[in-house]
Amino acid sequence: MPYLFTSESVSEGHPDKVADQISDALIDHFLAFDPQSKVACETLVTTGQVVLAGEVKSKAYLDVQTIARDVIKRIGYTKSEYMFEANSCGVLSAIHEQSADINQGVDKKKKEEQGAGDQGMMFGYATNETEDYMPLALDLAHKLLIELAALRRENKEIKYLRPDAKSQVTLEYDDNNQPVRIDAIVVSTQHDDFDTEPKMLAKIKKDIVNILIPRVKAKYEKYAHLFNNKIQYHINPTGKFVIGGPHGDTGLTGRKIIVDTYGGKGAHGGGAFSGKDPSKVDRSAAYATRHIAKNLVAAGVCSEVLVQVSYAIGVAEPMGIYVNTYGTAKVDMNDGEIARIVEGIFDMRPYFIEQRLKLRNPIYSETASYGHMGRKNEIVTKVFHTPDGKEKKVKVELFTWEKLDYVAKVKKAFGIK
Repeated sequence: MPYLFTSESVSEGHPDKVADQISDALIDHFLAFDPQSKVACETLVTTGQVVLAGEVKSKAYLDVQTIARDVIKRIGYTKSEYMFEANSCGVLSAIHEQSADINQGVDKKKKEEQGAGDQGMMFGYATNETEDYMPLALDLAHKLLIELAALRRENKEIKYLRPDAKSQVTLEYDDNNQPVRIDAIVVSTQHDDFDTEPKMLAKIKKDIVNILIPRVKAKYEKYAHLFNNKIQYHINPTGKFVIGGPHGDTGLTGRKIIVDTYGGKGAHGGGAFSGKDPSKVDRSAAYATRHIAKNLVAAGVCSEVLVQVSYAIGVAEPMGIYVNTYGTAKVDMNDGEIARIVEGIFDMRPYFIEQRLKLRNPIYSETASYGHMGRKNEIVTKVFHTPDGKEKKVKVELFTWEKLDYVAKVKKAFGIK
């Protein structure tokens, strides 16, 4: 029976994402100067104020105020009328040393015996619905806001945009779980104040439909036919949206975990990612299970898969690995048998996840907006500065969990030619 499925995304200027980006910028700076840093950093942003709190064990000393302001400036909060501005907002730090009680369970004499930084379960998901093995509704929702931010920065075709925005896409699926129609698109974007509200709203809707949508459509050759004149558009449905960002709504690290992952497809263990170093399995194991899921689908084991792993705090070996192929398995095995083979291919102890995915590098700022999954794997050079002005350049590989580097191993293990 056909059904509708919806996913949402939020822009880099959404207050919760501002908080995520500041927290991950701190993670990157700590790891750039001390790769063994242990960090759990939370950020709160509100009108004219940033509050940093959390636990750190590191040899690095950072100018956290400058780091926070640089993030806010890059996002685009650079005008006083936003009531949250990079140079003038207050930055309060309440970061302190990590608990020795927690640390004793993580640090071990042998690195291979490194325990999980916390208990919990983590999920990875992949589907062959899109080229990047992500659910289409979420992929579309992210692309809408990525292009909207690009239009804002270009400041040519649309000149009134402000940083805060949200999107939502509803798809219709057929009996074979294939997307056949875009039912609705919602875009709410912060904007400059206009003299006349009705004309303003009409212009924003016209610009979104005629400028933004074609740019997004151009990225989907396979699904271009889904963009037709029957789509319901809800553009700034509440009307005026001048007051936004941290002035309009307080932001906190870790409040957009579904946007960060699979848009409601698959499952989520509940743990946020941003602000956590890779010893926290909430983050590292979620990346590792995504890596497993993507390689399983790419290798032809199944068309769609959910992978779960779980841990006890301070224990290296996971409690277990669960696999659900939703009946799409292309090998003559049940999901339990598939899970047992997966255990033999991927070492899911925290230390080995860190090594396999190169997670002790400053690679996290890029994850903090537009999703942690389905992103482009690439090598970049990043520049960091110490409080006394010294520069450090670090060459890093981003989104290592998106690599299809285990496809050959998976095919061999499952006897796929």
